[in-house]
Amino acid sequence: MTEFLWTRPEGDTPAVATLLLAHGAGGTMDSGFMNRFAGHAAAAGLAVARFEFAYMAARRNGGPKKPPPKAELLVSEYQAALQAVLAQTDGPVLIGGKSMGGRVAAILTAGGSLPKRVAGVVCLGYPFHPQGKPDDWRMAPLEGARRPVLIAQGDRDGFGSAAELADKALPEHVRIDWLEDGNHDLAPRGASPATWDGNLARAASMAAEFARQLSAA
Repeated sequence: MTEFLWTRPEGDTPAVATLLLAHGAGGTMDSGFMNRFAGHAAAAGLAVARFEFAYMAARRNGGPKKPPPKAELLVSEYQAALQAVLAQTDGPVLIGGKSMGGRVAAILTAGGSLPKRVAGVVCLGYPFHPQGKPDDWRMAPLEGARRPVLIAQGDRDGFGSAAELADKALPEHVRIDWLEDGNHDLAPRGASPATWDGNLARAASMAAEFARQLSAA
């Protein structure tokens, strides 16, 4: 049974959509990044359901710190989490995640038929290539996605920067919004006029607006 960590909008205003959010390869569902982003997303009108893949949940329970399985091997776990969140909610659902979690969500949409309630994919820091291997591109999950994809990417992300992607053609259903001076956690450097919370708030606002646009389409 998938256990969710929920962050919902305050008050009685219904959420624009539910965002099912998976963590990155080395971060838990309650890491600093995930906590901050979920708070900003709820403030923007999204209900956020976070979950952990089995390898990370095992670490939390005292298991060995093993590397994650290949992204393709995590798709069935994401599918199970999606079925659980669909059963617990009404209205549109976005799927996505931080780095690897977003990649797994994109892979999921390329498979069999998805429920119509699954409106799109939100990737926070998409790992376009492994760090330090700029020629090993991971475009296939994006090219095969059968839902619109929003990517919030730091413009100096070591897994795919604005400069590296300047001459790359992306499918029409994939949109990148660049965050000022952001790294893979969307965080700027100290001397930058941008702030980490500002970049996370912008990413959350973009995700909520993405949900509204998909609902209106």
